[in-house]
Amino acid sequence: MNKQPIYVTRSNLPALADVIPLLEEIWDRRILTNNGPVLQRFESALSDYLGVEHISLVANATLGTVLAMQEAGITSGEVITTPFSFVATSHAIKLAGATPVFADIDPITLNLDPTKIEALITPQTKALLPVHTFGVPCDTDGLAEVAHRHGLKVLYDAAHAFGVHRNGQSILQHGEMSVLSFHATKVFNTFEGGAVIVRDHETKLAIDRLANFGFDGTGAATAIGMNAKMNEFSAAIGLAQLCRIDEVLADRALVAQRYMERLSNIRGLSCPSPSVVVGHNHYAFPILIGPDFHVSRDELYKRLEEENIFTRKYFYPLISDMEPYKNLTSADPAGLPVARKIASEVLCLPLYPDLDIPTQDRVIEQLMKC
Repeated sequence: MNKQPIYVTRSNLPALADVIPLLEEIWDRRILTNNGPVLQRFESALSDYLGVEHISLVANATLGTVLAMQEAGITSGEVITTPFSFVATSHAIKLAGATPVFADIDPITLNLDPTKIEALITPQTKALLPVHTFGVPCDTDGLAEVAHRHGLKVLYDAAHAFGVHRNGQSILQHGEMSVLSFHATKVFNTFEGGAVIVRDHETKLAIDRLANFGFDGTGAATAIGMNAKMNEFSAAIGLAQLCRIDEVLADRALVAQRYMERLSNIRGLSCPSPSVVVGHNHYAFPILIGPDFHVSRDELYKRLEEENIFTRKYFYPLISDMEPYKNLTSADPAGLPVARKIASEVLCLPLYPDLDIPTQDRVIEQLMKC
């Protein structure tokens, strides 16, 4: 086989010409971390771009979620979340000291279903941790209504949701806090990194303190924190990435549009991603392989791999089927029928901004041939 491999994602890099002046600043100052000047500029520019007022930059989204839960006082009890996510969502709950409780998902959005939450609420329930899966917004109104009625906090895992808007407003404005990931595979990356979006300045300062061992600025630790700071190099990458992020999002939309046009009428194959609309970031392009398709999802995955086309069963297995969580009461398959069905059918296709038409056509043609 001599065909070039096509991977499910390809990390976007900023232009070196945009990065080098920032690195020269870092080399000149020799300030590498601890809220340096490049980080401060990045934080301000990112806040403006996202349309949010208060943001704390962190080393990665997992640590950011732990800090958000700690600041929200969720260090025990139960947190209702989705089993259809990357395992870091549930790991963060456990690392903060609480226990995840899995609720089923909506078959259209693939997000936490507000109608499935109420039956799982107990006196130990402290919060909800929904995920904007594949960058598709959750039913934030439905989740807020359930949370308000039961006195629960809502923290959003927005790892996939960079730049996502609904009704002209950033999706990051919902809940007590939202956490973004800037991992290398995300729509916007700083190689590694993340951010916690909060509602007020005092909470931002609290997250900043917790990300720096709990220090209050006087040299004394006033809380039990950790080292979750973003460094100057990651901040420089972030500043350079912002220069071209609109172009990146537009290119991703074109790739998604081509998939939608070519694949939407294939028997047994469905495209759950929303149509190409303003405000969606096209983090991924999942397809669902139903029983009417001529081969199973797993067989399709295998045949594509044989052609050097690498897709991803994302998210499979469910978190609730993984070793650390499979013995939880809420992990019972009987309570998660939609999530189990979706996990058995989903396949994410290659999607990145520089996926050119001939390469994408190769993916599409193999899908039609398999």
